[in-house]
Amino acid sequence: MTGYAARDVASDGTLRSWDLRSVNGRGLEMRLRLPDRLGRLEIPLRERLKKALARGSVTLTLRIARDDAGKAVTLDDAALAAALGALDFVRRASEAQGLPVAPPDPVRILTMPGVMTTAAEEAGPADEVLLAEFDALLDAFLASRAAEGRALHRTLSDQIDSLDRLTAQAATRAAARTDSAADRLAANLARVLGASAAVDPDRLAQELAVLAVKSDVTEEIDRLAGAHIPAARDLLSGQGPVGRRFDFLMQEFNREANTLCSKSGDAALTQTGLDLKVVIDQMREQVQNVE
Repeated sequence: MTGYAARDVASDGTLRSWDLRSVNGRGLEMRLRLPDRLGRLEIPLRERLKKALARGSVTLTLRIARDDAGKAVTLDDAALAAALGALDFVRRASEAQGLPVAPPDPVRILTMPGVMTTAAEEAGPADEVLLAEFDALLDAFLASRAAEGRALHRTLSDQIDSLDRLTAQAATRAAARTDSAADRLAANLARVLGASAAVDPDRLAQELAVLAVKSDVTEEIDRLAGAHIPAARDLLSGQGPVGRRFDFLMQEFNREANTLCSKSGDAALTQTGLDLKVVIDQMREQVQNVE
C-alpha cells in the first residue's frame, strides 16, 4: 500500500507542486491539502482516489506558488467589506466583555485572504487542467505501487515456500518422536513405580495412549499443509484487494504454530515450531503492505 509520486507544473505564471503518498492502513483514509480557493476540487479528487485505491493512508498535497512580478494588483471590494465586518464584530464583542481592542492596522487588513488579488490569481488554471495534472500524478503513483508490489510478491512467495518446508519438517519430526517418547515414558514410570527392571506393558500402553492424544499435532500440521499454505498461495496469485483476508490468514497461521509448540514435548519439533513462528511474524509485517 505504500507509494509516492510528485510532479511540478509551471504555467500561467504559477508553479503547481503536486505530492501524493500513501502508507499502510487498515482501510482507505484520505487527507487532501489544497489551497483554500480550490476546495471545490476535493470531491472529484476523492472520487478518483477511491476508484484507484482500496486500502492505505493517503495524503495528497497541492502547493501553488505565483510569479506576481509586474502583475496588476486589484482590491476586492466584497472581500474587503467582509473583512471589515468581521473585524467590527470582534471589536464590539470584545468591548462588550470589557476588553478594549486596538484599531486594526490597514496594511494587515490588505494582507487578509482575498482582499488583494492579481490577475493571475483571479484567473488561475481551469479545473479540467488541474484534474488532468492530478490524473498524470495518479498514474505515476500507481506505477510506483505496482513496482513495490512485484517486489513484495517475491518476498511473500519465498516466505510461503519456507512455511511449506518447515511444515513438512514438523511432520517428519512429529513422526520420529514416537519411539523416543515411549522410551522416556517407560523410564519415568520405572522410577515412579520403583521397578526399573520391568514395567507393566499394559500400563505403559495406557499412558502412551493418553500422551499421544495430548501431544497429537496431526490436525495442526494438516491445517497448515492442506489449508493455510494453499490459501496463502491462492491469495498471492489472486486479483483485487486481498490484504484483509491475508491478515486474517496470518492469525490462523500463528494459532497453529502456537498450538504445535505447546503440544510438542520434543526439542526438535519445538524448534521447528519456533522457526515457523519467526517466518509467520516476518510475513505478517509484509502482509501489512498488501492492498
